[in-house]
Amino acid sequence: MIKRLKTYDANCIGCLSCTHVCSYVYFKQEGPDKSSIQVEDRPDGTFHLVVCDQTCRLCVAECPTLAISVSSQGVVMINRNLCIHCLACVAVCPIQAMRFHPDLLVPFKCIACGQCAKQCPSQALEIVTEEAQG
Repeated sequence: MIKRLKTYDANCIGCLSCTHVCSYVYFKQEGPDKSSIQVEDRPDGTFHLVVCDQTCRLCVAECPTLAISVSSQGVVMINRNLCIHCLACVAVCPIQAMRFHPDLLVPFKCIACGQCAKQCPSQALEIVTEEAQG
């Protein structure tokens, strides 16, 4: 089973409430540059939500210190004590969902906590538990 944040781009209104709550909950600072979820503006006026879907796990394989692992709920987690700040996980992420900010020292990503989904006024985000594929 994999617990993950499911996104519904068609519902997103670009309000950024998800990025604000994410950055505040984990870093006590509001702002999209310290959020595990990103809202991208599309040329057609719609929005795309970028967040780790917990399935590719390239970061887990790439980490030289085994600081990145998968929890019993299928969530990719970072052990800050083992991280050596090499940023290999950031470089390997195909959708740029593994994030880094110089103020925070270690990479970060969505851990499917659901706080953003609770704050989203348009139901563009939802925590789901799904069967692992493959």
